[in-house]
Amino acid sequence: MTADSDALHREPSELAFGAGVPGDEPTTLRHWRGFELSPFQVRAIAALREGSNVLVGAPTGAGKTLVAEYAIHDAVARGKRCIYTAPIKALSNQKFRDFRAAGLDVGLQTGDVTIQPRAQVLIMTTEILRNAVFENPADLADVEFAIFDEVHFLDDAERGTVWEEALIFAPPTMRFVCLSATVPNIGELGAWLHEIRTHELVVIESKARPVPLDHLLFHPRRGVFGLDQLAKVRREFGRESSFERGDKRKRRARHGERSNPRPQRGSELQATERLLDEIQSQGWLPTLVFAFSRKDCERLARRNSDRDLLTRDEHESMQRLQRELTATFHVGEQDPAQEVFAMARRGLGFHHAGMLPLHKELVERMFTSGLLKLLFTTETFALGINMPARCVVFHSLVKFDGVGVDYLRCREYQQMAGRAGRQGIDTEGLVFSVVDERDIAQAPLERILTGQTEPVHSRFRLSYSSLLHLVSDLSRERVHEAWEKSFNQFQHRRGTQKERDKNQRRERRVVDAHLAVLDELGYIEGSGQLTPRGDVARWINGYELQVTELLFAGTLDGLSPQALVVVFVALIFEERKRAGSSYVPAELHGAVRREVGRMLFKLAGREAELGVPTPMKLPDWGLTPAVVAWCDGRPIEELSEVSETSPGDIVRSLRMALQLMRQVRHAIDRDWELHGQLAAAMALVNRDEVDARAQLEHE
Repeated sequence: MTADSDALHREPSELAFGAGVPGDEPTTLRHWRGFELSPFQVRAIAALREGSNVLVGAPTGAGKTLVAEYAIHDAVARGKRCIYTAPIKALSNQKFRDFRAAGLDVGLQTGDVTIQPRAQVLIMTTEILRNAVFENPADLADVEFAIFDEVHFLDDAERGTVWEEALIFAPPTMRFVCLSATVPNIGELGAWLHEIRTHELVVIESKARPVPLDHLLFHPRRGVFGLDQLAKVRREFGRESSFERGDKRKRRARHGERSNPRPQRGSELQATERLLDEIQSQGWLPTLVFAFSRKDCERLARRNSDRDLLTRDEHESMQRLQRELTATFHVGEQDPAQEVFAMARRGLGFHHAGMLPLHKELVERMFTSGLLKLLFTTETFALGINMPARCVVFHSLVKFDGVGVDYLRCREYQQMAGRAGRQGIDTEGLVFSVVDERDIAQAPLERILTGQTEPVHSRFRLSYSSLLHLVSDLSRERVHEAWEKSFNQFQHRRGTQKERDKNQRRERRVVDAHLAVLDELGYIEGSGQLTPRGDVARWINGYELQVTELLFAGTLDGLSPQALVVVFVALIFEERKRAGSSYVPAELHGAVRREVGRMLFKLAGREAELGVPTPMKLPDWGLTPAVVAWCDGRPIEELSEVSETSPGDIVRSLRMALQLMRQVRHAIDRDWELHGQLAAAMALVNRDEVDARAQLEHE
């Protein structure tokens, strides 16, 4: 295994917009809270002390978070407040626990939970910050810093717009600490941030990893090999004669198989098991195994559950930890978490979004203790959560991206690979990718493993609620001015005049189409006056048209609390199975479902006729039997009798429906009878595993 010695000694690069970069003045801080600062941390903290915003790009595990922690402690010492935003609730919850353990006055807002919203340090998802920017900007007047963790997330297709809106419209007095993985256009991102913000901005980029990575490949017939041997391996695998290939095609045709199938699931699992045998024998644990299917995570964990990876002392420590966790979280003898505990007593486990939040929390606690040696997980485990390992394994380099199956992007690979190598423990991190014959022959392995990460691109699309806020605050005529501040427009300005004009015409049409919908439905009148419909819709995020039209049509009036829960879950739920929604018996609020479906289908059709390119989400009733069972008081374990949806997805959908109901209650008049009915519906749902606040308070 060889270290990338050049990368170890590479210095950070800096770009300053409108200000000089702090140098080696006497006030330069080189040690903080017992840490010797790395060069990029020294420069970032110096820039903060000079009064600048900072954008820090560095590899996973390089210590970007320390810059944010310095900003927080500095602001708190001066009596100011800070906001820490993150792309996922799991990361928000982890930061809340970390800062609380550090003795800070900390609060949390994630949509699921609100704890101490006026705390000096407020942890929140970026969606909550964006909502506060539009709805309650006065509440942010005393915020010194907003930390945007994983700021490159703004090119996420579904949620990137929220990040841009928060960055653009945050109060001008607020300073930014933006943290990012290394991306090739970080200078461009910094130039845009400098253009839209009041304070000067310094971009600091470091490509040096504290623990270098060794990227390796594994095939069962060839064993472990490096990229430098790839050409040779390709020649070896290419020696199969055309006769043999033709014979295989004939055999596949006789058995009705596809001509170019992926390997059978069993062979993929066996290949990973063979690699894990090698890793265990070499002592390269703990290891994270990334698999892009929840079922594969569980299959791999169960197939490997006969491994005993703990020493006698570690086994005793795990039993003590599990007793503490059982008492803290009130885990019963029949709780499905017992399977999680049983695996963990042998040193392994699995973690994915389909699990109950509590079970994921238990796995995370056991992994951070150092007692889980082998963890099978999906890619969300690599997003911001600081849980490194000695070794990372990719069960496959192919995943479903929401549209089709394709090879990983380099940035995705680097994000996950970056979990290999524990600072202060390992001299290098090992990253293995399990490959098959087709991968060796066709996959862009050099690009995935060692290529330049993809640039960040804007995904900016103004939502209806954003447009309504802008119309109310700026007037209709100035809505397009707000669009001009987007990263999308900034990026297109650097193209040719023809490209700039084409993009501007396209995006103006999109905004005008959305405004036409709001005009026709009666949300706006005149040059900037919101009607009662518009005033309600601007407080509802993501489903503003669907909910507002149902409200003003009276469709929700008189519904029972259970029926309300059914409707709100259907608005946010999307069946994972591509075969379509599950069958729902007519007696389960069939009349309500038909009326809601008819209204929203008609609304979506009119929206398309007016030129809106992205259709609104229509209700998905597939979770209705599980929702009814939950509202009837049945435990989470019994919902599998009426739904194939995983418990974690059911809980997440119920929590999202709760968040949407909270928004509606906030938006409508207290005298409206529906206000009280929504409270009853929320109380019906918010119990046991769905009650996120109770889980946090148990800790």
